[in-house]
Amino acid sequence: SGARSFSESLAVDCARASPYHGIERFVGTCFGATRWGSRERWRSGGTVSEKHYDVIIIGRSLGAMALAALLARRDFSVMVIGQGARPADYVFRDRVLRRRCFMPLAATSPAFKRILSELAQSQVFRRRLVALDPMLSVMLPDRRFELPPDLEWLQREIDREFPEVRRVIDDLYHDLTRINGEADTAFEKDVCWPPETFWERRETNAAASSLPFVREDAHALLGGFPANHPYVDIVVQSAQIASNLMAGSRPLPSFAVGRLHGAWSRGPFGLAAGEDDMISFFQQRVTALGGQVLLSDRVVSINPNGKDSHALVLDGGTAVLGATFVVTDGTGESLAHLAQGKGILRKAQRDWPMVSERTGRFTVSLLVRREGLPDALGAESLVFPRMPGAPPDPQLPVVHLQRCDRMAEQPMPDDDGTVLLVAEVLLPMPGVLAVSETRAVIVSILENHLPFLTPHLLIVDSTHDGLPVWVYDNGKRTTVDRIEARGTARVAEPMSPVLSVEPLGYLGLAGEPLRGPLARSFLTGPSVLPPLGQEGELLAAWGVAKIITGSDNRRVRMRRDMWSRIEFG
Repeated sequence: SGARSFSESLAVDCARASPYHGIERFVGTCFGATRWGSRERWRSGGTVSEKHYDVIIIGRSLGAMALAALLARRDFSVMVIGQGARPADYVFRDRVLRRRCFMPLAATSPAFKRILSELAQSQVFRRRLVALDPMLSVMLPDRRFELPPDLEWLQREIDREFPEVRRVIDDLYHDLTRINGEADTAFEKDVCWPPETFWERRETNAAASSLPFVREDAHALLGGFPANHPYVDIVVQSAQIASNLMAGSRPLPSFAVGRLHGAWSRGPFGLAAGEDDMISFFQQRVTALGGQVLLSDRVVSINPNGKDSHALVLDGGTAVLGATFVVTDGTGESLAHLAQGKGILRKAQRDWPMVSERTGRFTVSLLVRREGLPDALGAESLVFPRMPGAPPDPQLPVVHLQRCDRMAEQPMPDDDGTVLLVAEVLLPMPGVLAVSETRAVIVSILENHLPFLTPHLLIVDSTHDGLPVWVYDNGKRTTVDRIEARGTARVAEPMSPVLSVEPLGYLGLAGEPLRGPLARSFLTGPSVLPPLGQEGELLAAWGVAKIITGSDNRRVRMRRDMWSRIEFG
């Protein structure tokens, strides 16, 4: 039917710029002449690079790894460079501790389901997840409250603890049902969030036209409650810990509060191995689809060589990689810093929003004997040191507590009767509470709510304060030098930032744009849609994948034919 012969197709395909094109890898492997590990040198704008990739992604976050898997599936040559970011887990005396909390709240998001569907991994990944019961526990100074998955039990909980606002709470969850239903419909569409071009705005505006409570602060959603009611703080704090935006002097947008609290109340899942399991899952998909992943390497500079190429220098200066597109899960400023101010677009210099990292997530790991914890303590808890509604005390922050053994369906074979607790607080920088004091404050708050915790503590540590590891023996505390901890630095490590963005962009949800400050650069990190947390990162990843895919008109039809209907079904 007029198709090219196999030899002609092979000649055209092998002449393409990327040395890792799928058919060339296939033919080279068959004849023992693959160039996968070769030292091919590509000249671009005067800089000689050892290898050239269609896309190089800088970072190891959820959005970055999901984007890498999507593009590798779509037949792009992909390289992921971890930029020196450390994994979530580290080891002290053969005990696994964690430097970050992680909760796969976005597992119920249409964006995440769509990515897994295209990768044909929906059923495979679902087997890793465990439904949480209760969905969220709340510990107050004089009461306990749970969000169980059973609606009848939830109504009993509300009648027991908050009977005075039963009708208002019913109205709230009715609004949350509407918010999540409309959001699911909008986020299922193949559009860019946030949009930039005329056609992107036209498509995204149509998808977002029915979203409720956009461009409104949290008072619009929670205005029916009495002033300073505790349930308002429960809703807002559950949304704040899941968001990447630190609201500061103004509250989170109502839509973001409803979407994030709705993620807690619509049946969240736990992941037994935590963040590292999620990253490892996507890493395996990238490598299986022909991409490369170097999580321990770091890019030290970017040289924009023109409108269609970048040269990236790795740490040590021993390797230079060429890339048509560069993507980062950091901010636009971090990308401009790597480029040393070269090649910054005029539009970025004129209109770029101001992003600051004034708050961090301070995390503490506590290893404790199981008999020191109440059986009713769920996998996810909010611990309030003071009654919500009272004037806030910066020295007594709200603690987000994870109980890791409740995120597995059954005890591990090597279960030794100990439980890992991971606690985090949002810590302003600078703030009233010093970093060196925060570990002790968190332990004190947990001891007040869990009275049998102290005699059963074994290890307490944080990577963010640089202090020695606390080791307990029958309630007596000693300190051990951090040199015995493997996979962590001896000095204080930076906290995961919670961003402040001025001004917020599209619908009051957008921070930085998808397109970065350099030509053919993109952002897929927390700074793109910070109010939406993990879901914002996945929406950004899908938008960047859509833009990069659509930029290659020569192969877009071929990729469309490759995607099977079964995988999208």
